[in-house]
Amino acid sequence: MDIKSVSIKDKNYPRLLKEISGPPAILNYRGELPKKEDFLIAVVGSRACTSYGRRVAEEVAFYLAKEGFVIVSGLALGIDSIAHQAALDADGKTIAVLGCGCDIIYPYCHRKLADDMIKSGGAIISEFDNGYPPLRQNFPQRNRIISGISYATVIIEATLKSGAIITAKLALDQNREVFAVPGPIYSSNSQGCNNLIKIGAFPVTSPEDILLALDVKPKSSARKDLVTNLNKDEELIFSLISKNAIAIDKLKELSKLDIADLNSAVIMLEIKGLIKNLGGGQYIRIK
Repeated sequence: MDIKSVSIKDKNYPRLLKEISGPPAILNYRGELPKKEDFLIAVVGSRACTSYGRRVAEEVAFYLAKEGFVIVSGLALGIDSIAHQAALDADGKTIAVLGCGCDIIYPYCHRKLADDMIKSGGAIISEFDNGYPPLRQNFPQRNRIISGISYATVIIEATLKSGAIITAKLALDQNREVFAVPGPIYSSNSQGCNNLIKIGAFPVTSPEDILLALDVKPKSSARKDLVTNLNKDEELIFSLISKNAIAIDKLKELSKLDIADLNSAVIMLEIKGLIKNLGGGQYIRIK
């Protein structure tokens, strides 16, 4: 399986990881470790994500990968695997930190995803020896590596007591930036993110918010890719919105979409930074 190891004393050991409290003395890995010039960002969230969380994770990870960031996550079901796949779809690199040995892909259904990540110049890494099983207690431990190897961590959907929130708290302890995507106040999957924002995490309503906070100038091509990566409902609503404000009721009348599909399309266009809510259900195009 071509599993290699790197010591904390080696020059190619991830630099940022050396700075955390209790870094792993040895990292096992398959694929290629990040280069010194790589800018790593963790994107994590709920295993039981909603359709909203899925779409936001796809857009955020895709956009960041197009901007040249390496996406880090945990290969878990839900947001993690969605972020990994979105990075690959953007022809980017992505790294998974495992809670078991590198010879074990957990969950098993992500074996192809892991192989694709390695083929695309990314890696899977672990501090656990080969053959070590994916025990429950391993995952909070591995989360310190996800945040520790990254310049910043983005949380997309998380309950108040979840692994993603543990990762966010570890990132704060490691003096790293933490971003959170706000969500509906009645959704348990958004309570963790909303609470993080209340205590000082950067709110993310567009992928460009992350670049702005990190003082990184966006590439025009990345935004162009997002504009061309709209689904059918988003294309329809985007075509109906101009520089002149239009009400949500008028959008419903013209689009003939049901209210759930309409709201979903509008939210995603906002997340992509293509339209703006002026308040009172009025929207304008900003791109």
